[in-house]
Amino acid sequence: MTDDIAIMPPPPSGHEVIRAFVRTLPAAPGVYRMLDAEGEVMYVGKARNLKARVTNYTRPEALEVRLQRMIAATVTMEFVRTETESEALLLEANMIKRLKPRFNVLLRDDKSFPYILIATDHEAPELTKHRGTRRRKGHYFGPFASATAVGRTIASLQKAFLLRNCSDSFYAARTRPCLQFQIKRCAAPCTREISLEGYGELVEDARQFLSGKSQGVRDHLQRDMNQAAEQLDFERAALLRDRLSALALIQSQGDGTAKTVEEADVFAIHHEGGQFCVQVFFFRAFQNWGNYPYRPRADASLSDAEVLEAFIGQFYENRTPARLVLISHELAEPAVMEEALSTRAGRRVYIEQPKRGEKRDLVNHALNNAREALGRQLAEGATNRTLLEGVANCFGLDEPPRRIEIYDNSHISGTNAIGAMVVAGEEGFSKKHYRTFNIKSDIAAGDDFGMMREVLTRRFTRLAQENGNESDAEADEVEDAGMPDWPDVVFIDGGAGQLNAVREVIAQLNLPKDVTFIGIAKGEERDAGREKFFMEGRDAFMLPHRDPVLYYVQRLRDEAHRFAIGTHRAKRSKAQIKNPLDEIEGIGPTRKRALLNHFGSAKAVGRASLLDLEAVPGISSAMAQLIYDHFNRVE
Repeated sequence: MTDDIAIMPPPPSGHEVIRAFVRTLPAAPGVYRMLDAEGEVMYVGKARNLKARVTNYTRPEALEVRLQRMIAATVTMEFVRTETESEALLLEANMIKRLKPRFNVLLRDDKSFPYILIATDHEAPELTKHRGTRRRKGHYFGPFASATAVGRTIASLQKAFLLRNCSDSFYAARTRPCLQFQIKRCAAPCTREISLEGYGELVEDARQFLSGKSQGVRDHLQRDMNQAAEQLDFERAALLRDRLSALALIQSQGDGTAKTVEEADVFAIHHEGGQFCVQVFFFRAFQNWGNYPYRPRADASLSDAEVLEAFIGQFYENRTPARLVLISHELAEPAVMEEALSTRAGRRVYIEQPKRGEKRDLVNHALNNAREALGRQLAEGATNRTLLEGVANCFGLDEPPRRIEIYDNSHISGTNAIGAMVVAGEEGFSKKHYRTFNIKSDIAAGDDFGMMREVLTRRFTRLAQENGNESDAEADEVEDAGMPDWPDVVFIDGGAGQLNAVREVIAQLNLPKDVTFIGIAKGEERDAGREKFFMEGRDAFMLPHRDPVLYYVQRLRDEAHRFAIGTHRAKRSKAQIKNPLDEIEGIGPTRKRALLNHFGSAKAVGRASLLDLEAVPGISSAMAQLIYDHFNRVE
């Protein structure tokens, strides 16, 4: 007699599930999410009419293959009703950036652009570079596509307007002007070399200049220079001349100017070879403040206008749009996008697809840049694919690797030890995937293997925990031509012994995926080109001296070495200037500033008596005892 085994039917999925939701949906704007059997969000969409929009998914035979696959995998849906369609658009962009659904257009390589800030939350406003949320009170100018351009512009603005860029605490501690005053880059309001009223006039001139009213500022300085010359005040005239030269330098640094467009963001999209590139240009104060190329992840079947519309919504999810947005392709619902961006900016934003004039020229310029950038990417990708095919042939791999990881260590007699991971793939080095590892265990000086063991253990343990349950089929189903999480090949610096020891460590982790480990032993007298390679089940071998694959592997190794050395030096420099007060628990910026202002240095704090410490404002008796014990403990 056998017991009957009840086999549970799989959960329903596809258009039948969607049809069940349609019956109860309102004819109102909102956002919907499609989820698969694992509970992962596959797609996020917005609709003016939820009922009508979702009804379209109940007839999959009329839709393209990509959407048919998405519908077939849907086991449930979630909905959020909104008051307006523009509110739904903003919510959709937020959810896409947060959830990263695999069937949506995704903005990859998102970055925060720097701004120039004239901070007005102080008696003497500060000129500084700013990133992130605009919490400080002041005037923001940007964005600039290049941090280098911001630094260069701020240096020129200091020469032109003599504004300070020191911190508030540094400003408060001054009893005499600093070097910036001596080299004529600051008017020194800290010691009243200039009155606060006079400094305020300089601040207003800088604000006017960055707002686009540069000619008025130049005329004002020109008149003052001529007047000083007529009064035989040649020192002041020379100072004003230098300020005018600095303004001319700022205006000459841009890649181009616009005669009729004072403030605009320009978007242009181009696709080729199944890939998309969006160029974004920033025009402020009639000047080009730089551009940046984006490569959004999108299905090749989507049109340029569809990808561009999804891209713009996500681009402005955490940015303030310009008053004018110029685009290369007409959006399906430009009025909704205008309303959403206006809500985001708190003022009216206009979207235009210009047909003629200077605006059209700016869009065409951006479009040419998008076309050229994508062409370079495809050409580099073809070269890299050829090299990866060569790696597969030389090292006996079944297919070209999509992700290669290279590890290196750096330390000085075991101090400030770090491990570094460099990643390369079809698009070359992928710096956003680079990682560093601070060596935490007590390792003997020079024990490079001990460091490598810790790095690989931490790296692959975490990788297995985060992605270990994902099958190869599930990974292939994700339509992403980008970098996978798991490496196909790992290069280790060392010979057969190092490689075997590393493989023993990896074997103990019971990894769910097979990774090829390759050891690289340096040639005699560390001669590049004489490297020996070690692999499991294969005798040591060398590559031909002029083999492109050999050069490629050398580049990988050198990049890992460069990254490890640079990170180690940065860590060592930081350790050398570390303040002893940072090591005391409970000492934050406020107490640290109070102690330094009272005693002058951390060394003086260490020599202070308990009574002296208790006399510092903000330092309690218990905290004073803690500080005293820290500097006077018996080892």
